This record gives sequence, structure tokens and C-alpha cells, in this order.
Amino acid sequence: MTIVYAIALLLGGLLAINTVFAYQSKHIDPAFWSTVWYQAKLLPLFFAANVMVGYGIKFTVKALGTLTFALILSKGIELLVSVLMGFIFLKETPNWKTALGLAIVFAGVWISKSK
Repeated sequence: MTIVYAIALLLGGLLAINTVFAYQSKHIDPAFWSTVWYQAKLLPLFFAANVMVGYGIKFTVKALGTLTFALILSKGIELLVSVLMGFIFLKETPNWKTALGLAIVFAGVWISKSK
């Protein structure tokens, strides 16, 4: 059950972080002060997201016993979230190259987990 909590925390935290940056790239003026103001307003969200990611990695290590796999799993989740944010905010449709890249990442996760 710990791994379910870990994945939920990682997914929630990474969704929050990537959503903030995707929204910024699409809707916030790239001028310095408007970006600083946008980021300052979202500091509480970043704090919560960082805590979620931190506990997600901690629970993954507790459940599986390896930090390497916990970090690889979080990076795999982040890649999936990035593809989702690209689709939602930038209307980028994943193609066969995206699927191939994700397959390579997941193969790497599988290889790193097997002994």
C-alpha cells in the first residue's frame, strides 16, 4: 500500500510543478517582473509540491528498498506528466517518436529493477 501512496504523491507533486511551468510558458508574459510576480504568487504551491515529491520518493524507497529505482520511477512519471502537459497546454500531439522514447525509459526502469 505504501507504493500506492508514493506514486500518488509523486504524481500529484509532479503534476503541480509541470502545470505551473506549462501555464507560464503559454500564458505569462516573458518579461522579467511578470515572471517573478507569477512565481512569487505560486511559492506555496511549489512548497506543497516539493513536499509531495519528497515524501513520494521517501515512501518509494521504504517500499522497494532502493533509491536508484525511486528516482528512476519519479523521472518516468515526470516524463508522462510532461507529455500530458504538452498536449493540454501546447496542443502537441504525441507521435511514434514520443512512444519510442517513453518505451526506452520504461525498458531502462525494468532493466534497473531486475537483478
